[in-house]
Amino acid sequence: MKDVYFSPDKSYVVAFFRDKVDVSTRERLDLIVGRYRDGIFNQTGGEYWRSLYCWPTKTLKYQGRLGLVAPTYPEHFFFKHGSCNNDAFGIRGKDKEGKWFANPSHRFHVLDSRERGDWRTFLRICINQ
Repeated sequence: MKDVYFSPDKSYVVAFFRDKVDVSTRERLDLIVGRYRDGIFNQTGGEYWRSLYCWPTKTLKYQGRLGLVAPTYPEHFFFKHGSCNNDAFGIRGKDKEGKWFANPSHRFHVLDSRERGDWRTFLRICINQ
């Protein structure tokens, strides 16, 4: 578990582990923010993945606690219009969870039609993934 804090300008977050992190976990995190990150984002086409993942950028230590720095989610990760009937379910501005799209009842009877997507969008997602 982590305690997460926004930066003053809300462009990134810092997540501090609550418990002490062992050596193997620290090494794994260093690989994630180092070699693995470079292998994904610093290659041809790497910019594409930045719009899909909020991959941690670095680790830090503050007052004896290990933390991870990661960018905040872009706007397209959140509902813009929410649910139908003037956002009756109160999801406008909240993060998009798979349950709203995977369940036909939620998707067709609850989500605002502007949030649902269409076959063209779904096909584009499948081809790009």
